[in-house]
Amino acid sequence: MTGLKMPEPDSGILKRRDEIIRALQQRVPGEGVISDVDEMRPFESDGLTAYHQVPMIVVLPSTVEEVSAVLKYCHDEGIKVVPRGAGTSLSGGALPLEDGVLLGLGKFNRVVDIDFDNRCAVVQPGVTNLAITHAVAHEGFYYAPDPSSQIACTIGGNIAENSGGVHSLKYGLTTNNVLGLEVVLITGEVIKVGGKHLDSAGFDLLGLMTGSEGLLGVITEVTVRILKRPETARAVLVGFSSSEDAGACVADVIGVGIIAGGMEMMDRLAIHAAEEFAHAGYPLEVEALLIVELDGPEAEVDHLLERVEKIAKAHNAVSVKVSTSEEERLSFWAGRKAAFPAVGRISPDYYCMDGTIPRHQLPRVLTGMREMSEHYGLRVANVFHAGDGNLHPLILYDANKSGELEKAEDFGSDILKLCVEVGGVLTGEHGVGVEKRDLMETMFNDADLDHQQRIKCAFDAKGLLNPGKVFPTLRRCVELGRMHVHGGKVPFPDIPRF
Repeated sequence: MTGLKMPEPDSGILKRRDEIIRALQQRVPGEGVISDVDEMRPFESDGLTAYHQVPMIVVLPSTVEEVSAVLKYCHDEGIKVVPRGAGTSLSGGALPLEDGVLLGLGKFNRVVDIDFDNRCAVVQPGVTNLAITHAVAHEGFYYAPDPSSQIACTIGGNIAENSGGVHSLKYGLTTNNVLGLEVVLITGEVIKVGGKHLDSAGFDLLGLMTGSEGLLGVITEVTVRILKRPETARAVLVGFSSSEDAGACVADVIGVGIIAGGMEMMDRLAIHAAEEFAHAGYPLEVEALLIVELDGPEAEVDHLLERVEKIAKAHNAVSVKVSTSEEERLSFWAGRKAAFPAVGRISPDYYCMDGTIPRHQLPRVLTGMREMSEHYGLRVANVFHAGDGNLHPLILYDANKSGELEKAEDFGSDILKLCVEVGGVLTGEHGVGVEKRDLMETMFNDADLDHQQRIKCAFDAKGLLNPGKVFPTLRRCVELGRMHVHGGKVPFPDIPRF
């Protein structure tokens, strides 16, 4: 990841900037086009804050027709487009381009329809994750995927990255909770896939679009599944004297068939940071903490809590604390959801990683990360979705110290390579973006990557949508969907760091 590079800017497009601004102003009137450099600076980076690039132009449409007109114009004129939601992407998925239009969907922020009979809601992509739950809570419903950034991240971005959350173990990722999409293609055409019905005829374009990271189209409307709140939900805090014991406990709980509503793990560094920040009642004498939530009928929850406690004690648990009220349950989760900002208080900078491994490999990977931490001389706080093996190591560093960012990136690369080595994958919910782009070849061979990019070519033959993301090599779409590789690695220039 060190030395992040992006596509060479098109000098011809840059020379036409004034002409392009006028054309876009005709399609998105009023204050919908931003071209002043200082006014565009809020868009120059996303959650991967080490890198930045001021876009050529920012466009903020407010209707599907405006999105369609902008994309058709850019397609016809060969102008690159980077879609952007709230900018919370941690993999550089919304990183702008010097010669590209940044298409912001922030004005698409309406809840269009709530259908309790069919247990779904239709919303625009700029609606935040948590706002969906707020919109249906009065009838006892909620939207299940709940990433830690849910107060800020938008549903459109959740779909682009196939986001998860602390309750994804039982209720699934975004892809398991999205029923339909309205998508504008780079040609300006508007298509609809899925809907309120449970299944659709033909190819699974809905599954293809979810997790496509803005490479295939721009989402303008979303139909999501909403769920009824469970009758009972209780959480238990289980402390361990080692992360290995906690990891083994996770594997055994899942192994006996208990599917918890959520199962999260934090190590000592993260526990102390979260407790100081949120005062959630976490035990401070332990090396690892599991938060296990069981939900459903009260009798079932009580029975499963007993089984979880028994398994935990068999793995040398040193403390067990069960929530006795809804307020206490929410407090347990408040600490976990505040872990990222909490860690930000104990280090000038941190690098949030995202990889997924088979659950039984947790002890091995945790041991490996501890050895890497000693090798690089950088601390790491572990916060992750233990139940589904989605790791979020937070590598602590100081960007003001020469070479520490590079060490943090190399440390992160080694973690992701270890994830793949033990049978896991490069990402669980943050996406590939630019962060993991140059590691794709550690997981996929040339044939794998060729077939993936053939799909990209079918939707975007000119390669204008979010170029420089996901794929590590330059390919050109040619007749009959075949591709020809030019020069191996993409000739990307360096992207500036903050």
